[in-house]
Amino acid sequence: MMPERERMSWEDLGHAVRDLAAHIRADRYEPDAVLALARGGLPLAGALAYALGVKSMATLNVEFYTGVDERLEEPLLLPPVPDLAVLATERLLVVDDVADTGRTLALVREFCAAHAAEVRTAVLYEKPHSVVRADYVWRRTDRWIDFPWSAPVALATGTH
Repeated sequence: MMPERERMSWEDLGHAVRDLAAHIRADRYEPDAVLALARGGLPLAGALAYALGVKSMATLNVEFYTGVDERLEEPLLLPPVPDLAVLATERLLVVDDVADTGRTLALVREFCAAHAAEVRTAVLYEKPHSVVRADYVWRRTDRWIDFPWSAPVALATGTH
């Protein structure tokens, strides 16, 4: 039996970006750069960078989940590693879609702490059993989340 799921829409993402950006601003945190964790963190990271007026962005590829409730033993940083000059900032905001086990965020936070003076994290969702607490969280849930960018897309057939 499949566990109960939570569905996020593109409209929900818009609300989440506004809420998270407001929370970050209220906290008086002004990141110099945004680091998106690919692939799930890409939509949120880009939108947050716009909302916060941050022009410097980087992407870090991390593999952990291989399917619904299927994952590797440990998260892996995959090449290419971002330009370390981008990470060598005063304030770095690391962005992902979900802190499920929290092990991805823990690995990335440790990696970035060697380069940036201050590293904070933002996620759309955080699970109660996460080993890391993100600094900025839109919602907390114990369900599997279906994101609009990871839903299967039906491809139209025909001539163009």
